[in-house]
Amino acid sequence: MEALWTNAPLLTSHLLVTLGEVIAGFSIGALLGLGFATLMMMSPLVRVNLRPLLNASQAIPVFVLAPILTLWFGYGTEPKVAMTILLVFFPIASGLLDGMLATPEATLDLARIAKASRWRELVWLRLPQAIPQLAASVRIAVTYAPTGAVIGEWIGASKGLGYLMLMANARSRTELMFAALALIVAMTLLLHKAADLLLRRFLEKDR
Repeated sequence: MEALWTNAPLLTSHLLVTLGEVIAGFSIGALLGLGFATLMMMSPLVRVNLRPLLNASQAIPVFVLAPILTLWFGYGTEPKVAMTILLVFFPIASGLLDGMLATPEATLDLARIAKASRWRELVWLRLPQAIPQLAASVRIAVTYAPTGAVIGEWIGASKGLGYLMLMANARSRTELMFAALALIVAMTLLLHKAADLLLRRFLEKDR
């Protein structure tokens, strides 16, 4: 606890860097996940071809991807945001798609009898059906997001809590390393709590 107070300015500056990477990566990853899930739902051909690739991508360890992203994008913010996007994208895309595919067939039959378009079917039937599963996926993704940013900082960075942990470890400053770790854990828990509160309010209004 003492290390948190004595190194507060240093920790805060690195925390803001990591938090910015997390927010940017989560926002982009969530939007891409929603877009790809919708695309796969609207086009069976796209779904058949992309879903196996989506599942296969999760078999690649993130530590393998981090050096490649650093090689492509350099040592700036971009590879950390890209790592976060990759960890956020899959649970949201997969959760939304699975939720939409789980729409009861009887409900879909009624929509088809009423000659509803595929777009109306998506907006009025499949998306509402998928909201609970999407909410669960968002809760998972928001806890993955800091991991992506920190892993990216471990591989190559000059700022951020992950970078600070490595520097503290190299200089045998154990107290600073654990202070940075404590902030990463606290940030992850707070992001999860914030997402949970927002989702609960949204779901309550939706009822």
